[in-house]
Amino acid sequence: METWTREEWERKSSEMDTAVFYLYTPMCGTCAVASKMMNVISVMKPDMPIGMADLNYIEDLAIDYQIESVPCLLIAKKGVLQEKIYAFKSVPDLLVKIS
Repeated sequence: METWTREEWERKSSEMDTAVFYLYTPMCGTCAVASKMMNVISVMKPDMPIGMADLNYIEDLAIDYQIESVPCLLIAKKGVLQEKIYAFKSVPDLLVKIS
């Protein structure tokens, strides 16, 4: 996973069939677990654009996308936001939602 800005997220999500943006905060314990899951997914899906960002540094995105909590996973298909995921149940569950 690479760290993205809001602009990179919007560009990748509009250019690619599917793009994923993982949002977290560093002091969040649940985010630490979700980060490990997302690292596994990024290894399993090397061709899928997966970005990450500390939500503290892109507050405008949190407001515009109405992010309710972290961790949050944004999934866009062909530039359209399809889903916001807050419950990171398991790697297989996330893979199904991303695919």
